[in-house]
Amino acid sequence: MSSADFLTDFHHVATIGATPRNGVDRQAATAEDAQSRAWFANWVTDAGYTLRVDGIGNMFGLIEWTPGAPYVLVGSHLDSQPLGGRFDGAYGVLAALHAARNVDELVQASGTVPPFNLAVVNWFNEEGGRFAPSVMGSSVFVGLFDQEQMLDVTDLAGVTARAALAEIGYLGTDPRPVTVSYAEIHIEQGRILEREQIAIGVVDRSWYTQKLDIEVLGEQSHTGATAMADRHDALVAAAKIILMVREVTSDFADEAIVSSVGQLTLEPNSPIVVARRVRLVADLRSGDPQIVQAARATLLEKIAALAIEHEIKINVTDFDVRPIRYFPEGGLQLAEAAAARAGLSTRRIQTMAGHDSVAMNTIVPSIMLFIPSVDGVSHCEREFTTDADMVAGLALLTEVTTALVSGALVDGALVDPAEAPALASTARA
Repeated sequence: MSSADFLTDFHHVATIGATPRNGVDRQAATAEDAQSRAWFANWVTDAGYTLRVDGIGNMFGLIEWTPGAPYVLVGSHLDSQPLGGRFDGAYGVLAALHAARNVDELVQASGTVPPFNLAVVNWFNEEGGRFAPSVMGSSVFVGLFDQEQMLDVTDLAGVTARAALAEIGYLGTDPRPVTVSYAEIHIEQGRILEREQIAIGVVDRSWYTQKLDIEVLGEQSHTGATAMADRHDALVAAAKIILMVREVTSDFADEAIVSSVGQLTLEPNSPIVVARRVRLVADLRSGDPQIVQAARATLLEKIAALAIEHEIKINVTDFDVRPIRYFPEGGLQLAEAAAARAGLSTRRIQTMAGHDSVAMNTIVPSIMLFIPSVDGVSHCEREFTTDADMVAGLALLTEVTTALVSGALVDGALVDPAEAPALASTARA
């Protein structure tokens, strides 16, 4: 395994869509995303693997050792947030490519054909920055979202995901690989591992997520000529809602719930017109669904009172509700054992953010691994993880992937190593 090759590739991909402060801007199906996709496609074909692109723009690099056998899938996503970080998602894709090549070399050297084939995936629109909802490509893959409905989703400029993918040449038609398990490695995007000086987080569950699509309808009027008492300003009411969304977290214990309003649009968005319509999205997350439901109920009550106070109309719609997903115990034990052999410290950890692994875990046993994030920051240009931590994660992902293609995890249960093929022990030698 060449960590130098991996680091060269990683830092090269970070130049695609690079921003002035060492971040990246590669929103889904943009020209910058197309460049990173072309790099992925070239890497896969240069390695001698088979490239496929499905109907929602997911990209797969397939390594087939046993014709007709299902695939272990590893990967993440190359798209980013606006002015995002260069590690989020991209690290998982680059680590998956190099882990896959490592495993392929082990297979060729050992002469042992594993029971499962291997594929690397670059998921479409994991971030959801341009097209909502997020985790789109993997959710279509597993059947949580309808493909045609997702292709019809528009960005703020009215461009559909279908049109955007077609424009960059990645609206595919290839069949999707039949999958038996999934693994993903990612930066933590939090500060727990760094604070506790732990090398690897083994994710055992996701948080409950609830989003609210809030439409505030006021009345358009002249900012200079309309008396203050006569105004029905949608933006003023929206501003109060934004504060409500933040303040509701104080009703609960510290860090029991997180909330934010990350997107807001207003009409007519003129400097001399009182806003008639504001649309915003509130995001509530907790490890306890009852806490989210209680916060939601409080917000709905306060928003209803606000509408009366301001003599305006406010529509609130639930969307993108995601339950807690538990990762299989067998996968947790497999990852922990692999880390122990590599001399890497671990702890079990929950993911507050959404990931493709959470979607994949609904159909096949999945493993989610974290490496530390400096200062716990993410979705910004200051996002950072050290080369040493990335290389350690790559070594672990190679070990985990080797075990998966060897049949060490079936239906979420860990298989007795004595009953698994010889490839896994060859990889550890």
